[in-house]
Amino acid sequence: MKQRLFSVVSIAASLLLAQACSHMPRPQEAVWAEPAAGEISLHRGGNAVLAGEWEYEEGGMVVPLKLDRFGNGSYDFKDGRFRTDVLSDHRWVGAWAQQENDREGGFEITLSPDFSEGDGRWWYTRIEEDHAPTKAGGRFHVVKVQSVAEHHPWSDEQAPH
Repeated sequence: MKQRLFSVVSIAASLLLAQACSHMPRPQEAVWAEPAAGEISLHRGGNAVLAGEWEYEEGGMVVPLKLDRFGNGSYDFKDGRFRTDVLSDHRWVGAWAQQENDREGGFEITLSPDFSEGDGRWWYTRIEEDHAPTKAGGRFHVVKVQSVAEHHPWSDEQAPH
């Protein structure tokens, strides 16, 4: 009985796999789910130092970034999204995507000792249908403008503990 059940399950799984593989692949879209726990080098709250408003500076252009306590957020340029995957020591690594021009990529930033600014580089991982672009990325600078903690109306004495 167990062998027959195993055979039926094996056949069903094989049929599902064959059907799934027979369809044309869809273009890959950015997956903005939170990274798996093993990919985070700090506790989830450890990214809180990134929360707030930042300015991204590249080639004379300044773009505001708004990040949550996980270091994820958005920016107005090309309907951009920003995701933090790892914050380890002062190394900040993640991904970006711009829906308006259908591009995605990665970034790496080295932050200052007080986490208030950093220098980084970015690269492409996809440009429209090209999933192996050779187009060069660039270098940039980020500066923290305002922390989320600065938005609270209470003083240090009134802050909850």
